[in-house]
Amino acid sequence: MSVTDVSTPQQARELDDARFYASLTQRNQGLIPAELQERIRRTRLLIAGCGSIGGATVQPLGRMGYTRFVLADVGSYELNNLNRQNATVEDLGQNKASVGARSLRAINPHVDAEVVPEGITQANAEALVEQADFIVDGVDVTTPTGLAAKICLHKEACRQRKPLVTAWDMAGMLAAQCFDYRVIRKIFDGQLVPGDEERLATWEVIFRIAPRAHIPGEMFRELRRGLTKPDYSVPQLAEAATQFGALAVHMVNVLVAGRRLPPTVAVDVHHVSMTRGRRIVDHLARQWERARFLGHLPSEQAWNGFAPAPAYRASRQLSLRTARTAQERKAT
Repeated sequence: MSVTDVSTPQQARELDDARFYASLTQRNQGLIPAELQERIRRTRLLIAGCGSIGGATVQPLGRMGYTRFVLADVGSYELNNLNRQNATVEDLGQNKASVGARSLRAINPHVDAEVVPEGITQANAEALVEQADFIVDGVDVTTPTGLAAKICLHKEACRQRKPLVTAWDMAGMLAAQCFDYRVIRKIFDGQLVPGDEERLATWEVIFRIAPRAHIPGEMFRELRRGLTKPDYSVPQLAEAATQFGALAVHMVNVLVAGRRLPPTVAVDVHHVSMTRGRRIVDHLARQWERARFLGHLPSEQAWNGFAPAPAYRASRQLSLRTARTAQERKAT
């Protein structure tokens, strides 16, 4: 039987690994060079967080031909996840990494998909990053524990010099980022300084590491209304979250091929689908809503969250020097 003749589950399962892979990736030919396809097959990926962002990448990466995965997520599916995440009612209550691994095996029975149901932790980050060639960071930042896990992951990726891609879904905006820690020597490219994770409030840290220049106006408006509410949950939409599946596949392919990526790739489907006149209005509204949001924040929070990295680092260094000088004077 030719690999082009496979049309039933039984025929597919009768194929050995090599023939199955050849058939699976047949339609990649002509656009994905054979050498790159082989690198893809051998590359080991760590997908840290398998919900909105990380979960959007699992199936597309499997369909591209990636076969070696480590999936880490401590969370289980809830009904409110289904508006944007790759799950069904039948998956409710199940660990997100386990569901992701099952979906990969449903695409390619020969895939190697390890599940880490405890997610990223201080105890396992070093080992998980060590076994990965490339990292997809989909760790949730809406809780202090999730944010701590994200920072831990980036610290370890930076220490081990592993390339990492991540993304932020904000209203209609999907802003994908590449932190190539083979080149970058500071986590989040220097947006945080040592000790910020203990000193700053959760939302201040989030704003420091998020791609602030790409936050849409409608998101600023929503955050202004919502951040003061107890137990506030940031709204997320399918049109933004699912975009990362397509972007991540291409971005990881570029890294695997040994090429460079821009730091941020941003697509706002709400904005690009507007008429030209409406896009101008939307751009102006974004500046207005950003100004209103910053004016709504206490000045210290606005500075901590939104100050440009060079000015922020200089201010922190000055504060530390001043504190040390005061301590030295007090000691004498």
